[in-house]
Amino acid sequence: MVGRVAIALLLFAASFDVQHSASGVLLAQDKPATQAVIDTTAGIIVMDLLADKAPAHVALFTKTAESGGYDGTTFFRMIKLGIIQGGDPVTKDPNARGKYGTGGLNLLKPEISDEKQTRGAVSATLIPGKADSAGTQFFIAVSDQPGIEGKYTIFARVVEGMPIAQKISETAVDDKGLAIDRVVVNKVTIRNKPPETPEPFSTETIEQLVDYRAVLETSLGEITLSFTPDKAPNHVRNFLRLAQSRVYDGMSFHRVVKGFVIQSGHLPTRGPLSETQQKYVRQMKAEFNDQIHDKGTLSMARLAEPDSASTSFFIVTARAQALDGKYSAFGKVESGLDVVEKIEAVALNGEEPQQRVELRKVTIVKK
Repeated sequence: MVGRVAIALLLFAASFDVQHSASGVLLAQDKPATQAVIDTTAGIIVMDLLADKAPAHVALFTKTAESGGYDGTTFFRMIKLGIIQGGDPVTKDPNARGKYGTGGLNLLKPEISDEKQTRGAVSATLIPGKADSAGTQFFIAVSDQPGIEGKYTIFARVVEGMPIAQKISETAVDDKGLAIDRVVVNKVTIRNKPPETPEPFSTETIEQLVDYRAVLETSLGEITLSFTPDKAPNHVRNFLRLAQSRVYDGMSFHRVVKGFVIQSGHLPTRGPLSETQQKYVRQMKAEFNDQIHDKGTLSMARLAEPDSASTSFFIVTARAQALDGKYSAFGKVESGLDVVEKIEAVALNGEEPQQRVELRKVTIVKK
């Protein structure tokens, strides 16, 4: 069908000479970076427009949006957890269902760049086998699409609202892949990209980081942690950022090894993360140091790879010399060692507490 995104079967060449419109499109490269805010019946999606990568496509998208051309259209075709497709002016008419996918095409030549078809990429739809058929239609990659790498012009990237795009991809479709229920684009607004704001705890000095404390509210009492940013500054920043964004709230102490450690921070022990929380979860480069792993030491858990720590942490319950220099210690228990001992003493099935030990909340305070 015209305009259909054929992920598995792509017959045209993988690269083309970039050609731009002669009507001043290149001036877009000199303009401030812009974003598109897509207000849909399922929620809001925000995209960075990549004028430096695909100026003609960004210019057409911007012109269409500012003239109201996308308002009232729908995301009409989706592959569950794969892609969602929209931008066809024909979809404004609920009675023109048989023609969905045919509108707004044959307006642009390709602008293939080094942008990758990873989750969040926004590409111009093509008529299969016709490279110069891009127009107002576009699709969003809900998951990585390596099979179409280099074959579609990527002109934007989703920076907020990927859970919304994923939800749209799960819309029920008919035997032709068209959405059964209408997912309407209420309005597309073009705006200047807001200034970048530093991540929480990314600008504090070592001396300032020392003043922070984390109060762990557990089902067996409170534990207060202090930090050693002179030993592992990035791990301290990471923990403070995760705690302040409430990533740790609602977790449990999922692992207890008597005479060794109590461990928490395991993501599967809590509910789904918000989009903001998700962006703070990342693997950390190891910061092995000379802080010893003694009773009360706070350290970061990891997999076999040294640079694999992310959210999971442990508190040492006895001298553990074997961990020294092999795990990134970044703090210690300032008060509440009695609570640590209570958690260590719970009944276990192997290393798992028989009854859930809640990490109800982590609060960051400053001395």
